[in-house]
Amino acid sequence: MSRKRSRSDSIREDEELRLPRAPGLFRRFWARHPVLADVLLALLCFLLSLAPAGRLTDSSMPEATYIAINIATVSMVAIACSTLLWRRRVPLAPFIAAVILGTVGLFTGLSGGIILLVVACYGLAVYRSSRTAWTSFGAGAVWFLGLAALLMVTGAITLQEGLDTAIGYIVMGLIGTLVGVNVGGRKRYLSAVIDRSRQLLVERDQQAQLAAASERARIAREMHDIVSHSLTVIVALSEGGAATTDREQARRAAISAAETARAALTEMRSMLGVLRDEGSPLPMAPVQPVLPRDTIEAAQRAGYPATLAIVGQAEVSPAVEHAIGRIVQEGVTNAMRHAPTASAATVRLEYAADVVTIEIVNDGVSGAVGSDGFGVRGLSERAAHVRGTVRSAPADGGRWVLRAELPLTGNAHPPRSMEDER
Repeated sequence: MSRKRSRSDSIREDEELRLPRAPGLFRRFWARHPVLADVLLALLCFLLSLAPAGRLTDSSMPEATYIAINIATVSMVAIACSTLLWRRRVPLAPFIAAVILGTVGLFTGLSGGIILLVVACYGLAVYRSSRTAWTSFGAGAVWFLGLAALLMVTGAITLQEGLDTAIGYIVMGLIGTLVGVNVGGRKRYLSAVIDRSRQLLVERDQQAQLAAASERARIAREMHDIVSHSLTVIVALSEGGAATTDREQARRAAISAAETARAALTEMRSMLGVLRDEGSPLPMAPVQPVLPRDTIEAAQRAGYPATLAIVGQAEVSPAVEHAIGRIVQEGVTNAMRHAPTASAATVRLEYAADVVTIEIVNDGVSGAVGSDGFGVRGLSERAAHVRGTVRSAPADGGRWVLRAELPLTGNAHPPRSMEDER
């Protein structure tokens, strides 16, 4: 359901665009009171049209006929001038009324429609279009010239009367059209500039909202990776320490849990410090990426049978290096959470000429596996950010395979990646 734009809405938009005030006190007054301006214009046009319209005198004419003709003339001029009240919505109406008055003037020798014709041609150019104004003026000029020529040929009017009346209407109509085209063109140009400014303002707000949403998603992804992995390792260490009767082993588990918590706090403080720094742009990744070897060592300290194999070596961009660390971290965390009884969890990094392949396999999958969650969604977003793909799905023998392929120099936002969320 559409809502009509109120004047207050327009004022608020203009204030937000910081438009300068329109020049001229009277111009601003007429712009704020269009109905009053049209009423005063119609009255002025009526008063100026009465003098040339009331010059019909004939001594042989009966008084009653003379009075009737003058009343009819004044009424016709009043009705014609009243059409100016609708000149903004129906600008063609005053023009037609002016042409009718001009036609009557050719037969009677009166010129009561000249003032109305000037205003009507001006209104057509301003409130409709320049093409409509020129087309209407051309049609009116042809009509006046043709009718005047016909009346002069038939002897209904003299040559001087016909030329004076026809040329007078054409010249005044041309003046009104020229002025209207100039004013209307400037008005439409300013309106187009203001509309474009409003559009840019809306686009700016939309871009800001998209940027804020993207930044919220990035922060949520980073927080999930930090908290999820660290808490998973701490839970495993705490459960192991509580289950063992060896005081030394329990002490080592407690120390490892404390170290993991401190590392998580340090990384979180680093990220929050970046967020609080208003003088620098927010990066898409922390300054120090997570190393896959650190993730594997943390899992091993928690008693999880994780191993790391690296094939080849290549230089990768910081964004890809960060994505590799987070994908390995999330994959190992998911394995520890969903496959705690796995006998082996293998992480394999293979560097080729232009792509690095990450494969994380565990053999402890049992029961139903959920298809939703922030972890694998975050992996897909990270892979997509560097033009890579990621897939997480069950395999034969009760295994679960997470496989990601990332270009070595990926640094732009690509189309959506494939995913089968775990």
